[in-house]
Amino acid sequence: MKTLVIYFSAEKATTARVAKDAAQLLGAQLYEIKPEIPYTAADLNWRNPLARCNREFFGRKQVPTTGGIENFADYERVLIGFPIWYGCAPLVVSSFCKGYDWTGKTVAAFATSGGSGIGKTAEKLRPFISGGELLNAKLVHSGAELAAWAKELP
Repeated sequence: MKTLVIYFSAEKATTARVAKDAAQLLGAQLYEIKPEIPYTAADLNWRNPLARCNREFFGRKQVPTTGGIENFADYERVLIGFPIWYGCAPLVVSSFCKGYDWTGKTVAAFATSGGSGIGKTAEKLRPFISGGELLNAKLVHSGAELAAWAKELP
């Protein structure tokens, strides 16, 4: 099964590390979601009500991304990872997902942080995975843990 690991990583780059390690262990392709305007530390300071992350979330703003995945149709299984923001995937992730046809793909989401846990992350992401089967979401701490979980998926 041809697998793609997609990820968005913020300031600490934890998600990037986990995604890269898992892709290597799985022999999967890797793709990084990048916002057109990169986030700064100030943008990510959720304690500041005027920070970009708060304005995007509370304003339900789409976050334009750069680049794209070549031959997306060729992948059967997609792992999509991100840090948890406000109990769900960052809006940059859902904005990215809207641009693709997920028909026939098996999708699993993973998160690398989440003070509130994984919660209803899969349910909240599901509307943006149009046509695909989003199996579940899991909080992971390493690429090895993600790879082991991915191997158990259908």
